Amino acid sequence: MFDVSLHTLVSLIALGMALAFITADAQSRTSQALSLSLGSTGVAIFLNVSLIDLAETVPAWSGWLAIPESIGLIAMLEWLLRVRRTLPAAAGMNTRTGDRILRFGQLCAAAYSVISIAAPDLRVEHFIRAATRPDSMENWRFWLFAGPIDMSALCGFAAILLLLNRKPDRAEKIRVLAMAAAVPFFLAGFVLPRDMAALSCVIGEILLLIGSMRYYVEQGQRGQFMARFLSRDVAKLVSDRGLATAMQENQLEITVVSCDLRGFTPYAAAAPSREVLQVLRDYYDAVGEVVGRYGATIKDYAGDGILILVGAPIAMPDHAARGIAMARQIRSTGIELTQRWNKGGSRLGIGIGVASGPVTVGVIGSATLEYTAVGSAVNLASRLCEQAVHGEILIDARTRQLAPADALEPRQPLQVKGFAEPVPLFAAPA
Repeated sequence: MFDVSLHTLVSLIALGMALAFITADAQSRTSQALSLSLGSTGVAIFLNVSLIDLAETVPAWSGWLAIPESIGLIAMLEWLLRVRRTLPAAAGMNTRTGDRILRFGQLCAAAYSVISIAAPDLRVEHFIRAATRPDSMENWRFWLFAGPIDMSALCGFAAILLLLNRKPDRAEKIRVLAMAAAVPFFLAGFVLPRDMAALSCVIGEILLLIGSMRYYVEQGQRGQFMARFLSRDVAKLVSDRGLATAMQENQLEITVVSCDLRGFTPYAAAAPSREVLQVLRDYYDAVGEVVGRYGATIKDYAGDGILILVGAPIAMPDHAARGIAMARQIRSTGIELTQRWNKGGSRLGIGIGVASGPVTVGVIGSATLEYTAVGSAVNLASRLCEQAVHGEILIDARTRQLAPADALEPRQPLQVKGFAEPVPLFAAPA
């Protein structure tokens, strides 16, 4: 009887790689998909060898063992889909075709399981280890199973070519090419003799491991360096997509929220410096917690002023509604804090301005890198913040247009510095 320990080892390697990838970055959707693909592959190898290859007769339930094989293929294509979505597309580039190709490949992989469950005898007799029976590979019964598998793999290769056309950074390119090189060795494991199938799967695992480790090493080095200069969200953007991609100028429509403390200058002049610093620490921490909750990015801290970007660097279709909701939460938090701080004659308050519009965003600088946004919406949010009294949130017309569901109060148009015409205004009621 053939010793199953070799295939057990191959399965354990796949499961170990799956565990390593998911623990390396458990929050990453790409790592989740890659881990699921490898884990399912490991389970499939073990079950098919131990329960089918070594069985004297074909069990009626053997077709169900095709399910982990299909899950492995579906998760691999899902991994490619999620990698694609981390890469920016050039203006006018059709990104739907690649996504549809991958979804079709996933359907083909699912069809393989359905056919296997319906015809378990044909799968074992005409597909599994078909290379030991050359005549089987010329039979339509072989292609009944090989067809969906091959079509699924071809969809993956087509998606990889489209992905490479989007010019991913070097680390991502290495990982994707490693997967492309590994897949044929994994697929060969279906039809090769048992000992050769094990060797083929090990080669595939080694190729994928080399590419993935190179990817994680480069990403770790990049993220460690960038974290010294950039905010957490921007550092993650650079780590995920590469510095060259992050530094590309992008035109985005975003919502900008500006807030600062009313009466801070006289307060700072009258209060002890230690107390002033503690106020700023509490203020920054409280606002930063709210900003993180809404997935926004703090662009600037300037004394008592904070400038926040909603929808950059990570695009958000609901940036206006999210920005208004965040501004309301900042106001509630700010009012609570100022009530705690207000002692004696000095009084502190908080005012907020919100504006939306197209801006140019990107990383600038050489020795010190900074993520910046340039556009009239940035200036307008700051100007509205200057005009807001304590507890007031002033909102421009574009934000109101993008978030019509929010109950806002119309205000008289306001003439603000830097804008030729009076600016239509709304306010968020308490």
